[in-house]
Amino acid sequence: MIEEQGRVVALEAGAVWVQTIRQSTCQSCSAKAGCGQGLMQRLGVGQRHGYVRCLTDDASLQVDDDVVIGVPEDAVVKSSMLVYLLPLLALLAGAVAGEAWGELASVLLAGLAFAIALLVVRWYDRRHADDPALQPVVLRALLARSLH
Repeated sequence: MIEEQGRVVALEAGAVWVQTIRQSTCQSCSAKAGCGQGLMQRLGVGQRHGYVRCLTDDASLQVDDDVVIGVPEDAVVKSSMLVYLLPLLALLAGAVAGEAWGELASVLLAGLAFAIALLVVRWYDRRHADDPALQPVVLRALLARSLH
């Protein structure tokens, strides 16, 4: 389970909205001096807070409670493979398949295969958007309230 701390900002039936502070890994990266993301982070560009809807069965949670939320590791791995690996493999397969008909056919088939893979990813996302196994959950409330 991948865990993150956050603060409850809104309540829903069976769920809460949690505000998390985005952590940057730029400080430990060896390429931070020449990286555009590191520069944007240092300049403070972009939103530093993320808002996540998390499932919970704890009715005692209130706004401003500090909580630990979690996402199953296997869900993150499967989703990453679907979003990144499937379109890449489709792009390569389309390029190789079109190679027999020439360079233009290879480029066109690669683009078509990539577009189809993106549509498959979108279809899968919409079909599984409400799957509780793929949703972040509140693991526990933190006992001590921090000063905000």
